[in-house]
Amino acid sequence: MYGCIGAVIDGLVQHHGGPAVPWFVWSVLVLAIVGSLGYRHIELSGKVLGVLLVAEVAIVLVFDAVVVGRGEHLSTAFLQPPQVVSGSLGIAIMFAIASFIGFEATAVFRDEARDPGHTIPRATYLALILVGVFYTLSSWSVVSAWGDPAAVEAAGADPGNMILTTIANTLGPVGGDVAQILLVTSLFAAILSFHNVLARYFFALGNSRALPAACGRSHPRHASPHVASLTRSVSALVFVVVFAIAGMDPVAQVFAWMAGTATLGVLALMALTCVAVLVFFRRTEVDTRPWHTVVAPLLGLVGLLVCLWLTVSNFPTLIGGSPGLAAGIGAVLVLAFVLGAVWSRRRTPDPVTPAPAVEAA
Repeated sequence: MYGCIGAVIDGLVQHHGGPAVPWFVWSVLVLAIVGSLGYRHIELSGKVLGVLLVAEVAIVLVFDAVVVGRGEHLSTAFLQPPQVVSGSLGIAIMFAIASFIGFEATAVFRDEARDPGHTIPRATYLALILVGVFYTLSSWSVVSAWGDPAAVEAAGADPGNMILTTIANTLGPVGGDVAQILLVTSLFAAILSFHNVLARYFFALGNSRALPAACGRSHPRHASPHVASLTRSVSALVFVVVFAIAGMDPVAQVFAWMAGTATLGVLALMALTCVAVLVFFRRTEVDTRPWHTVVAPLLGLVGLLVCLWLTVSNFPTLIGGSPGLAAGIGAVLVLAFVLGAVWSRRRTPDPVTPAPAVEAA
């Protein structure tokens, strides 16, 4: 994401007559802002994300409304089964699943929610429903703005800029410029969200002593996992520097390779989690409700294994690389899992009790 936003900001600046600046300069600037927000209380990040999200969703909904209002070229392909299954269906499903990665992160904020038993499940289900409806409506609107045959041609001719071009054609040059700016803010919002989630993973790992205990400390005033947040900022900076020195393309390599790696790794972990749920309830019998302990996790496992198979089968396409690169990334993921399994079996002290400040927040 840092590579992608660096390239997008550079393109936006040059589009408005500014100088060309190396992508990593913008990436480090964004990193500093995100690190500052992540160090402070989660409410500040939440307010920033809320404002950005409202603006980004608003322009897309305006675009959807204009397309529907015009009533031209409204696509009916989704009502035709031969059209739905045409083309590379596996790749389409793989990208759709990748777009939903992150919905499960709501559970990470349990310590900072006032009523986690109710708000966390509610937020998770609402995220799935709203994102699903929003993506479906907006994707249909993009196709309808062109018409079915023309949409395919436009996507093939310029896939990277098709969305911005469609908005500019529909809402005019001003709408296109606003959309380009909001693309930057949406990337920033995604980075800030990922940063906060990862910081809380580091915080939990610090409490369990899988990472140094300092990562499990919370700030006395901000009630934030400040050490974990700083650790995350430093690790991101190291990667940005390494990629910059290596001369990697910020979008075709940094973003595509890392995003593909994350998608494959998270899908595998989700599938393993479903197995863990089945085994846990079978061993402990703390809950005997069939739907919660057997049916739901089993359905989730089947669905995730199908998605995992599609992702592995189309992985070179997902990362935009060769089969050799795909195999190398797969080997890194397997090695990371093995090292994690070995590390988890070592004898560790009792977990550190989470700091009262975070619990109270």
